[in-house]
Amino acid sequence: MRILRLALPLAALLVALGPAARGQAAPASRPPNIVFILADDLGIGDVGCYNAASKIRTPNLDRLAGQGLRFTDAHSPSAVCSPTRYGLLTGRYAWRTRLQSGVLFGLSAPLIAPGRPTVASLLKAQGYHTACFGKWHLGLGWAGQTTDDPLLKSGAVDYARPLSDSPLTHGFDTFFGIAGSLDMPPYTFIENDRVTALPTVITGEGGRKGPTAPTFKAPDVLPEITRRAVAYIAARAPDAKAGQPFFLYLPLNAPHTPVVPSGAWKRESPLGHYAGFVEQADDTVGQVLAALDAQGLAAQTLVIVTSDNGYAPYVGIVEGDDRGSGRGGVQALEAQGHFPSAAYRGYKSELWEGGHRVPFLARWPGTIKPGAVCAGLIGLNDFMATAAELTGAQLPATAAEDSLSFLGLLRGQAGSRTDLILHSLNGRFAIREGQWILVAWRGSGGFSDGRKPGDGRPALASLPPCQLYDLAADPAETKNLAEARPELVKRLMSLLEKQVADGRTTPGAPQSNDVPVRVTRP
Repeated sequence: MRILRLALPLAALLVALGPAARGQAAPASRPPNIVFILADDLGIGDVGCYNAASKIRTPNLDRLAGQGLRFTDAHSPSAVCSPTRYGLLTGRYAWRTRLQSGVLFGLSAPLIAPGRPTVASLLKAQGYHTACFGKWHLGLGWAGQTTDDPLLKSGAVDYARPLSDSPLTHGFDTFFGIAGSLDMPPYTFIENDRVTALPTVITGEGGRKGPTAPTFKAPDVLPEITRRAVAYIAARAPDAKAGQPFFLYLPLNAPHTPVVPSGAWKRESPLGHYAGFVEQADDTVGQVLAALDAQGLAAQTLVIVTSDNGYAPYVGIVEGDDRGSGRGGVQALEAQGHFPSAAYRGYKSELWEGGHRVPFLARWPGTIKPGAVCAGLIGLNDFMATAAELTGAQLPATAAEDSLSFLGLLRGQAGSRTDLILHSLNGRFAIREGQWILVAWRGSGGFSDGRKPGDGRPALASLPPCQLYDLAADPAETKNLAEARPELVKRLMSLLEKQVADGRTTPGAPQSNDVPVRVTRP
């Protein structure tokens, strides 16, 4: 088991927490089924239970909050897609791998190393049946030449051959979904380790041009993975009731671009189609909850819903303008009175809170108190250690190096991690400790850094070398205290550099990062 990082000497803490903290099995009498739904680019301000002023309806998420626990200080380990997914499934920060900045694309090579334990492989070893439906975005073993080029100008792939690396390689019994984000070719569904239809034509179905299966349509993706998830719950119900639990990982493609709501969700709105796509994602949550109810599984299932990062600021209200030509974007939404980052600063890609502070809801009847709110600090990378403690599994010393269990928080107990490392699109770092966050960079580390000065925005080079904010007093990060608190900046910077160099942030022998990792010192 991983232990909670508290202000106690390690030896005393191990004694205080007992056998489970030392890695000995302490399973629940009957571990629950686990359903983990990961929205794509859902802003914390999009969800009604987090933002009463939201202009978007999220009745199912709001109901889930009323039936379970709402975390108010949950964070994605990265402000963009692929690295967060790596951290979620492995319990390790993705910047310890080759992915030092940016994201993967449709024909990228696998990011999870062969043999590295994942949440799925851990739960499978504990007797769970495991399934993934949706957006993988962690690289695949295509037959041919892989490429990180989003336009696929390089890479020659034989799509008729099976994948040598897929979710099945990393602990999932079954998979159905897409290779990367919905705007990343190849545009075709993948089932287990094969495409369901060969991409034989070139289209811009997702926004970028690339190989496309003739029958593939972007608006069909969310309904299809939802249908598969509901059918899976029904199919696994008899075994779940007989004693074999299941783990359902449902990484949605919504509301990430292209913004393509379908059916009743494609409707006129002052917020354009963005509102409909968020509401369709909320409906997916509702369908999954209804399936659990219909199969009599709700009482024995832990449901978690969260997002891989904050709202994407290039998504606006003008149909067809989802990549941000200036006619849409966050300014258009906020002009309508909808603030997808709520009162927080920044958006997807950035080290400011709006980039990585995410909605995080959990329901587990009989264990989680309905309507509870938790202010404890957690990261999505903590899911693996939580799953291990939940099932009594012992994590290897060389796995889940950055994962601390939040099972105690689910049970209403005190204690949470006190520090967390955040990472941005451009490979910049921040570190959170208690109420403080040190952004070890002049700007946001993301999209804002590339914008030209204007409208009151200063040039990046003219900004102070780092930023220190007191989130308890200033959650909107309006007052940089770095110059006033140099001793705190120095201490947090040293902590950040140590945790990066040690190859882990959990107790144990130092590990090696896959590549040299450099932290920019102010």
